Amino acid sequence: MLYLAWRMAAHRVTALLAVACAVLGGAALITTTGVLAESGLRSQLPPGRLGGADVVVAADQEFHPRGDLPIALPERATVPDRLVDRLAALPGVTAAVGDIGFPAALVGPRGQVLASADDPRTAGHGWSSTKLLADPRVTGRAPSGAGEVAVTAAAGVAVGERVEVVANGRPATAYRVSAVVDAPGAGVYFADGTASRLAGRGGDGDGTRAGTVDLIGLRVDDGAGDRVASAVREQVAGTGLEVVTGADRGEAVEPGVGSARSLLILLAGSLAGIVLLITGFVVAGALGVTIAGQRRDLALMRAVGATPKQIRRLAAAQSSVVAALALVPGVALGYLLAGRFRELLAGRGVLPDELPLTLSPLPALATLLLVAAAVQLSARCAAWRTSRRPATEAVAESRSEPRRPSRVRTGAGLLLMLGACVLSAAPLMSRTVLGASATSIAGILAAIGLALSGPALVQRAGAAAAGRLRPGVAAPTWLALANVRGYALRLAGVISPLAMAVVFVLTYTFAQTTVLAATSDDTRGGTLAQYEVTAPALGGLPADTLPAVREVPGVRAAAPVGTTTVVWEYEEFGEPAAESASAMVLGPDTGDVVDLGVTEGGLDRLTGDTVAVSGEAARTRGAGLGERVRLVLGDGTQVDARVVAVYDRGLGFGPVVLSRELAAGHTTTDLDRSVLVRTDGTDAAARGLTALAADRAGLAVASTAPDADSPGADTPPEVWVNLATVVVLLGYLLLSIANKLVAATAQRRAEIAALRLVGTTPRQVRAMMRREAAVVAAAALVSGLLLSALPLALLGQGFLGRPWPAGPAWLLPAVAATVVLTAYVTIELPTRHALRTPPADALRAV
Repeated sequence: MLYLAWRMAAHRVTALLAVACAVLGGAALITTTGVLAESGLRSQLPPGRLGGADVVVAADQEFHPRGDLPIALPERATVPDRLVDRLAALPGVTAAVGDIGFPAALVGPRGQVLASADDPRTAGHGWSSTKLLADPRVTGRAPSGAGEVAVTAAAGVAVGERVEVVANGRPATAYRVSAVVDAPGAGVYFADGTASRLAGRGGDGDGTRAGTVDLIGLRVDDGAGDRVASAVREQVAGTGLEVVTGADRGEAVEPGVGSARSLLILLAGSLAGIVLLITGFVVAGALGVTIAGQRRDLALMRAVGATPKQIRRLAAAQSSVVAALALVPGVALGYLLAGRFRELLAGRGVLPDELPLTLSPLPALATLLLVAAAVQLSARCAAWRTSRRPATEAVAESRSEPRRPSRVRTGAGLLLMLGACVLSAAPLMSRTVLGASATSIAGILAAIGLALSGPALVQRAGAAAAGRLRPGVAAPTWLALANVRGYALRLAGVISPLAMAVVFVLTYTFAQTTVLAATSDDTRGGTLAQYEVTAPALGGLPADTLPAVREVPGVRAAAPVGTTTVVWEYEEFGEPAAESASAMVLGPDTGDVVDLGVTEGGLDRLTGDTVAVSGEAARTRGAGLGERVRLVLGDGTQVDARVVAVYDRGLGFGPVVLSRELAAGHTTTDLDRSVLVRTDGTDAAARGLTALAADRAGLAVASTAPDADSPGADTPPEVWVNLATVVVLLGYLLLSIANKLVAATAQRRAEIAALRLVGTTPRQVRAMMRREAAVVAAAALVSGLLLSALPLALLGQGFLGRPWPAGPAWLLPAVAATVVLTAYVTIELPTRHALRTPPADALRAV
C-alpha cells in the first residue's frame, strides 16, 4: 500500500505541493503555539540577586482557583521576620538573611537619576542581602551608619563620593558611598537598621508591613542543600510559604514574572483556536483538491477490485507520505518563529528580557499528532464518496462532478453560518475584550460553513447567471459560466479559502481596532485632567509631590492614582470562577480629575473596604450597588468589599476600582504611581508644573491628551502582537491558497487540451480562464464581505454605538486588491504553462 501510495504521489507532484505547503505552514504555526504554551508553564528566570542563596523561602505568589490553572499575583507578599532566626538555627545553614526591597534611586550631582537596579521599586536593600549575591565583587566596606550607602557598579560612582538617594518616597538625602558592589541584580544597600527603618519594616513600627521581610535566603554547607530544603519545608508547613531551590529561585526575585508567564499561556490559548481552525481548513481544502484530481485513478482501482477501505487507506497513505516530508522543516520553522515572537514580545515590553523560551520535543510531538490526525481524517473524508460508489458509477463520475451536492454537507454548512450569526451577537451582550473576540471566531465559523455549503450555493448562482445570458454572448463567457455551473465543487473549493482570508483579515483586524477605539473613547472621555505627574525612575512618587502640585498656580484639582492587580471570585452558571484584572486605586477626591461615568452611587464613598465596579461586571457577576464582592488582592490577601459605585466606562478603566485604604499595604510599594492634574488651561499652569518637575529629580510631567505626532505611541503592546499574528496567519493563508489555486488549475490540463482539439484558440482559453478568475475573485469578495458584515456591524453597535467598526479605511481596498491579484496570477500562470503543451501530448500524459 505504501509503495502504491508513493507511486501515485510521484505522478501528482503539483497537486501534492499544495498539501506540502499547507502542512509545512500549519506545523510551523502549531509548533510556535506549543512552544509559547510550554514556556508559559515551565520557563524560569535566572536567579539574579539570589544567585548566592541555596534555599529561598517566600510567599506563594499564585492564586489557585479550583479546577483551573494558577493565577499569578504580581504584588510582593511578605514573610514574618521571626522566621529568620528559626531557620538560621537549622543544621547545615551557614547564613540566613531576611531580604527586604523598597524604592530607592540614586541622584547625581546635576540632578539626574543614576542607574541603580532593574526595578527601582525594589532597588533598596539591607547590607546583609549582599550575602545572597553570587560571587559579588565588593570594593570598600559595609555601610556603618545612617549616613552611608553601598551602590551598584552600574551607577558609575566611586567609593568615598557623596550621592543623594531618594528612598521610599522620602526627600533626597545625601549619603557617603562606603562600597561599590559588582554583581548581577545588585542595587542600593543601606545598613540593615537603616534599611528596615526606611522600608517601615521594623518590629516596633506600626505600618502594615512592620515585622516582615520580603523573603528569606539561606546559604548552606556544601552538599547539604536537599537536606536543609526538606527541613525548611517541615518548618513552614501549613503557613502558605514556599521553599524554592535551583532554577525556581528566579521567580522569588520578581513576582511579576508569574504574570508574564501567565500571559504566554493566555496568548498561546487564544492563538490555538484560530491556528487549529485555519490549519485544519487549509489542509482539508488542499487534500480535497488533490484527491479530486485523482478520482479517475481511485475509480479504476475500484473497478479492478479494490475495496472501499483500501481506497481510503491509499488516499490517506499518500497524503501521510507528503505530510511526513513537510513536517520536519515545518516543525523546525516553528521553533525559529517562536524565538522571533518572543523577541517581539520582549521588545514591546510584554515579557521580561531575561525570560527565556523553554525548548523541548513536546511541541514537536504535539504537532506531529495533530497534523497527522488532520491529514488522515481529511484524506479519508475527501475519498469517502469515490470509495463508497459502485465501481461503474465511480468510473463514470471520475470525469465529472456529482450533479447534486451532498444535502448533509450543505445543511451542516448552513447550520454553521446560522450559529455564527448567533455568536456575532456576543459584543451586544458583553462589552469586553472577550465579547469582541467572538467576532473573529464567528467570521471563521461562517467561512467554514461557506466551504461546506459552497457547492450548492455556487451551483445555484451559476445556473441563475447562465439562465440570464443573452443570445450571442462571447464564447469564453459562456464556457466560464458553464464551468461554474458544472464544476461547482471545484469552484467552491477555491472560493472558500479566499473568502476565509477576507473574513479573517477584516474581523480580526477590525475587532482589535474597534476595541482600541472604544477603550480610547472611554479613557479620553473619562480623563478630566490635562496632565499626569509620574516618577518611574524613583519607583513611585515621593510623598511630598501631591501637596507641591496642588500649590502650583493654576492647578484646580490634583489626585493620586495607583494601579494593582486583583483576582475576582464569582459564580458563573452556578460554578465558581475567577478572573485576574488590572484595577485602579482611587480616593474619594478623584471626581474632579476622573469621570468614570458613574450611573449608581458615587466615587465620594470610595473609602475603607469599598470598591466601584463597571456596569458590565455588575450585570454579569451580580455585583450591584450595595452588594459585597470577594476579591483576592495582588499579594494574595482575600477581602470582602462593598460596592459603592457602578460606572459605564469599564473598557477604559477596568472592571473594578479599589479604595486607597483597601489597597494600602497590599502592593509592592505603597507609593502613588501618578498624580492626575486638572488646571485652568493657561500656559502659566503648564509652565508651573514643568518647573516643578525640573526642580525635583526623577519627576516627569506629561499631557494626558493623545500625541498627534505619534498616533501609535499609546497603542497597547498586545495590539501590535495581535496585528503581527494577523500578518503571519494571513501569509500562511495566502501561500496555501495560491498553491491550491495553482494545483486546481494545473489539474485541468486535459480539459484545456480537449477544448483546443475542438477548435478553441489559446486566446479564447485564456479569456475563459480570466473570466473564471474574475468570478472567483468577485465571489470570494462578496461572500467574505457578507459573512463579515453582521459580526462587524454588531461589534460596532456594541462597542461604539454605531453599526460599523473603527479601523483603517485602506484595509478593505487592500484586501480586495490582494484577492484579485491572487486569483488572477494563480490561474493565469498555470493556464499559460498548460497552453505550451500540445493538446495530444497533454491528453496522453493524463
